[in-house]
Amino acid sequence: MTTRPPPPWRSPSRGSARARSRARRRVVAFAVYVASALTVVLGVGLALPSITAATSGPRYPVTADDVATARAQLAALETKGRAPRTGYERELFGQAWSDVDRNGCDTRNDVLGRDLTAMTFKPGTRDCLVLSGTLADPYSGTTLTFERGPQTSALVQIDHVVALSDAWQKGAQAWPPDVRERFANDPANLLAVDGPLNQAKGAGDAATWLPPHKPFRCRYVIRQVHVKATYGLWVTGAERDAIARELGRCEVVPDAAAG
Repeated sequence: MTTRPPPPWRSPSRGSARARSRARRRVVAFAVYVASALTVVLGVGLALPSITAATSGPRYPVTADDVATARAQLAALETKGRAPRTGYERELFGQAWSDVDRNGCDTRNDVLGRDLTAMTFKPGTRDCLVLSGTLADPYSGTTLTFERGPQTSALVQIDHVVALSDAWQKGAQAWPPDVRERFANDPANLLAVDGPLNQAKGAGDAATWLPPHKPFRCRYVIRQVHVKATYGLWVTGAERDAIARELGRCEVVPDAAAG
């Protein structure tokens, strides 16, 4: 059994960034928050969104170094059984979609602004509240058209790559409230994805759920391992085996091609 790294309990420092548009500045500020927080280890509308099958599927390149780093991080994770879910409540991870980086925009809209293209914003929100956009969904390999509205917003959801309940059962119970809130809003652990697939995943780990779009699975487990290593979470034996299996299937590209 190896020693897991301590969770990142220091308060993140703030960075600043400037770009040509308010939307770009907001996304850059969001990225700066990620780099600062992870210092330990390294609406209206009725129309449904259109869904277009990807002809060849988006590519998610990884390098040999990416895979080697993930393997090293996985080897360092503690292996234990899943703790009871007793006491878990979403509220224990703070208010949903807080503005933790104080950039004037909540985390959900930050992630939509990062992951969507061809976006429109609600006037008067300083390019924060996303009204519409296009998502190359990594979980399904399809292209989704996001439209904000009571019957459409939930069809594009923000997934916690390491689910909050999974984290609760693998170490987060012992965290102070501010660390749980930071984890719940950490962009390194968040992706805009197909809503129904996010619901199907639930609190599953790599042993019980992987994206149906197989080309993304390597990137997905690399991301899970990075998050768990960063926050000192453990894995179950079955989860470790599933992650190792997917890492063994990764198709690597030269470093220059991945850039």
